[in-house]
Amino acid sequence: MEIPDRRAPLAERVEQLLATEGPLPIVAAGDPVLRGGTEPYEGQLGPTLLARFVEALRVTMHAAPGVGLAAPQVGVALRIAVIEDPAPVPEEVRQVRGRDPQPFRVLVNPAYEPAGTGLAAFFEGCLSVPGYQAVVARAARVRLTGQDEHGRALDEVFDGWPARIVQHETDHLDGTLYLDRAEPRSLSTHQAAAEHWAQPTPERAARVLGFDLP
Repeated sequence: MEIPDRRAPLAERVEQLLATEGPLPIVAAGDPVLRGGTEPYEGQLGPTLLARFVEALRVTMHAAPGVGLAAPQVGVALRIAVIEDPAPVPEEVRQVRGRDPQPFRVLVNPAYEPAGTGLAAFFEGCLSVPGYQAVVARAARVRLTGQDEHGRALDEVFDGWPARIVQHETDHLDGTLYLDRAEPRSLSTHQAAAEHWAQPTPERAARVLGFDLP
């Protein structure tokens, strides 16, 4: 796939990106687009191009696979993200982490704020930081505001794992990676996490690796 010229007008860059069918390349940590923040979506793509871009994000998220994807992760500095989580986890994990299935959602110009003071700490990964996980303490409940892809207002409270997904993807739009919020001593490869830290909570990891939980 030809890499779009980032000096070209935004709509033109997105057209170049969508020229080839299938999943889009995911940008990895170190690329400036993941750190530069995003511009609010104000119709820059038009309804048809926006719909195509959203579908490409969905296809890419499914192929990765992941439960969320933000526009900067495919090289587009627009305040747009998608989320979806079928939550294929054991019942014990679902209950401990509050990981309930989430339908496909498009978040346009999202912002969140904590809804309460509770924190939850779990291992978290990112498609733009492949191969690793780390424990991140996040608000257990958040209020999300913004719009959907049709311009309809969003104002919704998310709990548990869906709240984590919302925070993770919205952070991407502000140039923040999960590693910025992570406990450094918890950093593990996927293989190490599967071998040692597969418990529903990171309590054993905190004890053995030597970090504090909230």
